[in-house]
Amino acid sequence: MKFKVQDVDIETGGTLVAILNKHDALMLDFHTGDRLRITKGNKSAVAVLDLAESSKAVKRGYLGLMEEVLKRISAKQGSTVNISLEEKPKSIALIKSKLDGRKLSADDMDAIIGDIVHNKLTEVEITYFVAASYVRGLDMDEVVALTKAMINTGQILKVDRYPVVDKHCIGGVAGNRTTMVVVPILVAAGYCVPKTSSRSITSPSGTADTMEVLCNVDLSIEQIRKVVDKVGGCIAWGGAVNLAPADDKIITVEHPLSIDAEGQLLASIMAKKGSVSATHVLIDIPVGKGAKIERMDKAKHLRDEFMKLGRKLGMKIVVVITDGSQPIGNGIGPALEARDVMWVLMNHKDAPQDLKHKALLVASEMMRSYPLSHWKSRHGYHYAKQLLESGKALEAMERMINAQGAHVASPEKIKLGKSRLDVKAGKDGRIVHIDNVSISRIARVAGAPFDKGAGIYLYHHVGDKVAKGDVLFTIYAENSQKLDYAKDYLKQYDGVVIE
Repeated sequence: MKFKVQDVDIETGGTLVAILNKHDALMLDFHTGDRLRITKGNKSAVAVLDLAESSKAVKRGYLGLMEEVLKRISAKQGSTVNISLEEKPKSIALIKSKLDGRKLSADDMDAIIGDIVHNKLTEVEITYFVAASYVRGLDMDEVVALTKAMINTGQILKVDRYPVVDKHCIGGVAGNRTTMVVVPILVAAGYCVPKTSSRSITSPSGTADTMEVLCNVDLSIEQIRKVVDKVGGCIAWGGAVNLAPADDKIITVEHPLSIDAEGQLLASIMAKKGSVSATHVLIDIPVGKGAKIERMDKAKHLRDEFMKLGRKLGMKIVVVITDGSQPIGNGIGPALEARDVMWVLMNHKDAPQDLKHKALLVASEMMRSYPLSHWKSRHGYHYAKQLLESGKALEAMERMINAQGAHVASPEKIKLGKSRLDVKAGKDGRIVHIDNVSISRIARVAGAPFDKGAGIYLYHHVGDKVAKGDVLFTIYAENSQKLDYAKDYLKQYDGVVIE
């Protein structure tokens, strides 16, 4: 059946979509969600069908095509294409079987993840897979299969070094830029650390957002390899390379309902580690009110599951359970966090000591558990502290920054938002709680992470005594309008509890 192409001038962001006028679809007995094979010359693509309610959207006799389909078959406005009905992907039946409670095999996982990566499933269909995994659960065999499928459908960074160390934090703690201190400590110690990090989804900054203040993080896999070969480590944006690409698509559909199925969480983290050929993985699980993991029993269970999965994948796992009940560091937002990190590495007088101590704790656990040949395991913390305070970790960070294309040479040159507001204590007392969620939201409303200089700078932490009128924190924004948004939010939540 021949149709003229109508360029609808819309991108889906991945999924291949075609649109028919509903009258044409009725005549052909086509329905929303059907798959159409669209052919132009020797090129073809399979797209998901959507229907237009009127000819204003898509005229009769025309097939509306999203940009991804146009590019795939080299079509343009007015081109003639042939369409035919295509069978739905096998993975849809597999997802239904998981909804029914059946265990998925390794081949089943390969089929589902392959279809996700190649944009053969809609967001609705991916959501059903996430929901099935959440409601029915994934046993360890399924988690292993999911992890391997996610690794094998993307690029893999091959590093000719041993050991290859990677690090991950479960998250939920505002300002927690421990990774950016831990990585240079480990690199200075002699470990190879090809760290790929994420940008923020709901937080005021991801590690990649903060590192981008200092240098370029948008590196290709070949550029990452060159930096790692030259320096021994990197901190790059994982989204710039095709590492475990199904993970980002799954996270996108998990976010609206805050679904975080345990099996998919484990697979998501470990697939990213497998994609950089990690042999040793350091996992930080913060626990406390407002963190992603709020109970110690759940943290210990998750630790045990990481250890099991690591053994199945041939990776050595170190898990550190840390305090996640309040923000770590003083700066919250890309520029403020970057300044904190550099101050810690420089042993600056304004360096946040909680960030320093946590970084030393986390780094030393890897060094203690899997020491390199030239020191003894019991000296892990002492050696990590020595590397930090001697300036060797700073030298390692500076080498990474320069190799990745430096933006800022020193913390004094990091630009902060011009519009500022001091938030003061309303009474005398002691700070008993600083809410991660509220503090993060205030920083985001002020413009972080998209405005690098926006965010919050904390002057006090839990346990500090304050007097009425003391400055608790300063809000930074790029302009007065965004600062006003933050002020409005403050009327409901200030994030700091004083008793």
